[in-house]
Amino acid sequence: MKVRDMALAAFANVIWGFTYVAYPIALESFTASQMAVLRFLLACLPVLFVARPNLPLKNILAIGLTLFTGQFLLLFFALAVGLPPGLASVTTQMHAFFAVLIAAIFLREYPTLRQGIGLVVAFSGLLLIGLTVGADLPLTALVLAMCAAMSWGTGSILLRKTPKGVAMVPLMMWCSMVPPIPAYIASLVLDKDPSLVHAVAQSSVSSLLAIVFLGTLATTVAFAIWGHLMQTYPSAAVAPFALLSPCTGVIAVALIFGEKFGPLRAAGMAFILAGLVIVVLPWPKIARALLGRGREEACRTPPQ
Repeated sequence: MKVRDMALAAFANVIWGFTYVAYPIALESFTASQMAVLRFLLACLPVLFVARPNLPLKNILAIGLTLFTGQFLLLFFALAVGLPPGLASVTTQMHAFFAVLIAAIFLREYPTLRQGIGLVVAFSGLLLIGLTVGADLPLTALVLAMCAAMSWGTGSILLRKTPKGVAMVPLMMWCSMVPPIPAYIASLVLDKDPSLVHAVAQSSVSSLLAIVFLGTLATTVAFAIWGHLMQTYPSAAVAPFALLSPCTGVIAVALIFGEKFGPLRAAGMAFILAGLVIVVLPWPKIARALLGRGREEACRTPPQ
């Protein structure tokens, strides 16, 4: 992997880590539905000047419904009903494990032994977090977060199957046209005052800046980078950088909002991250590199 592309992968995941700071700030002025509408309206504006990618509309619709609509609308509702942002940055990483399960069920791409171990470890962490459901973690919030992660996992499979000739930036812009309509319908049904104009007029500067960050850097830029890298390199080369997102999110939320976790929930988050490490890091290559280095050092060591 080129150094430039490694830097891009790290950049995309650091951006995603900071979204868990932006979400609560945006929710200060907007409902979950309104936040989804505004984020993706902003992200899809360039389609006025960008040609549709060489992909059937049904494919664009499917990616937009899973990768964007399902993932973020469900996540925003989870945050709105009480999911702590730092915890959200870790639980959303379950998308990697759901992607493995979805690929096994529908594509018959069965997990390796290492992936199986990672799945067991991660779901053990999820069970530990489930034991902490209570006043500060409603069960509804945790279920919505898992559904969001499953939607992301499905969207990842669809994105991975996109032909290599499809440009990612236009695709992300066109997929961003999908979420505003279902999100606005949800706003009409659920929000007491669904008026976007009124919400924007009454919003704070910090909430508006959070929406701009989410709609530009966190959507079009970061997802386009990730999609391009997934097209260019094997998944095993790109996936390890996903570890930066939850780490950045937990640290940023702790520093800015002072969010803390009890020992059981912290252990559950650690198990999920450990499962992710087991699945995404190229352990055979690491082992070969370490063994090779050990042999080189042994050869250089003069006999006693």
